[in-house]
Amino acid sequence: MSEYSRASITGLVRYDPERCFNGYTLIPTHPGASTARGAALYDMNGRLVHRWEGMLGCFDNKLLPGGDILGTTAFMPGYWLDAMNLVQQDWDGVPRWSYAKGESLRDLQSGEMVPSARLHHDFQREGNPTGYYVPGMEARRSGITLLNSTRTLQLPELSRLPVADSQLKQIDENGNCFWSWSVIDHWDQLGVASCAKAVHFQCAPEFGSAGYVKSTYCNNVNWLGPNRWYDAGDERFHPANIISDIRNLNVSFIIDHRSGDIVWRLGPDFEADKKLQDIGQIVGQHHVHMIPRGLPGEGNILLFDNGGQAGLGAPSPCAPDGYYNATRAFSRILEIDPTTMEVVWSYNDRRRNHQNNYEATLTKNLLFSPYCSGADRLPNGNTLISEFLWGRVIEVTPEGEIVWEFVNPGGRVFRAHRYPYSWCDRLPRPREVPVTPLPNYRLRLNEKGEPVLAPEDDFFVQE
Repeated sequence: MSEYSRASITGLVRYDPERCFNGYTLIPTHPGASTARGAALYDMNGRLVHRWEGMLGCFDNKLLPGGDILGTTAFMPGYWLDAMNLVQQDWDGVPRWSYAKGESLRDLQSGEMVPSARLHHDFQREGNPTGYYVPGMEARRSGITLLNSTRTLQLPELSRLPVADSQLKQIDENGNCFWSWSVIDHWDQLGVASCAKAVHFQCAPEFGSAGYVKSTYCNNVNWLGPNRWYDAGDERFHPANIISDIRNLNVSFIIDHRSGDIVWRLGPDFEADKKLQDIGQIVGQHHVHMIPRGLPGEGNILLFDNGGQAGLGAPSPCAPDGYYNATRAFSRILEIDPTTMEVVWSYNDRRRNHQNNYEATLTKNLLFSPYCSGADRLPNGNTLISEFLWGRVIEVTPEGEIVWEFVNPGGRVFRAHRYPYSWCDRLPRPREVPVTPLPNYRLRLNEKGEPVLAPEDDFFVQE
């Protein structure tokens, strides 16, 4: 019987300096999803150039000009989707600001109530609508912060247990909340099936050891920012409006900041009209946002359509009880015109990319992460894609070609961001050395367990 060893390759896989948006890539750390010790900054050749020890992602980190970083330092045991604080540290790890004024949590060991931000999945600092680099839209070192937080309610129509509801909030520099929005308060505007509450009541599981249900939470929050649609008179796209999405409901939406009403929605019913049918069923999406002004594709909606399973509604072959009733076994990136609902660009979309002769890309560069993940538009028109499950971050061109590929040594990556060299002026500009990927079929392990190239004609090893 033959034995085969498997090489685990991490670090930089490929790099074409002439076709990349060159800078530093910020890789977050999250308990249970990564083995790293804190937020890490890598150069284009995969060299670790800085680390903020103990600065965890919430669930990603955001970098500010000059080297300040935003993240969290702790998650409450038993409530791992609840970060206890949002912290801003400088380049040397010195705290500059923090927030922990959300709903208090009961410590599951001591029984004491503990102050907590109850922050999860996303946050933004005033000045930048998305948290990734946008020329001329630098996030401020102080100012209003947009938060995705949690509150626990008794909702007998949804569950026998308490329900953890997403609460979007805006706070000032002193942590005072002056605007909030709740999923439960706007359930009827989400477009979910009439049976969804009953499905949730019967099927939504208890969340860990926290004693509550947490299934219909937001996993993304961004401002729209200045955009051409609002300039043309469409009030749905006011720059102060907020875009979010709920993974488990397959729905994305824009919230009017004045009324709180949902004024634009994508999903969850993709059979409702021809335009949504052309998009195809979106399943478990993440990082839904409007591409900011100043970037290629500005005004369009960019999202990571995960696949996997999600959705509450009518029974399906994969979900006889209607819980997670939509499924797909690959991920895709979609860029959608929000006024026409037309897909203007996609990556790894089997139907569209096949029509555009992307067969080679589809066979060599498959993409699938049923959880987390994201996609940032870069100033050169490329897209930086984080594939959470495999800890893989890639930069792809508009034609769908990978020009930078990095596998995180610390494991899974919720969402990575690329920032220009000028934001970290304490570091000398690094050398940029092209890297050509090794052919996988020739990889072997030597006696030291190191990956090496086998001869071209040595495809198999037999005893």
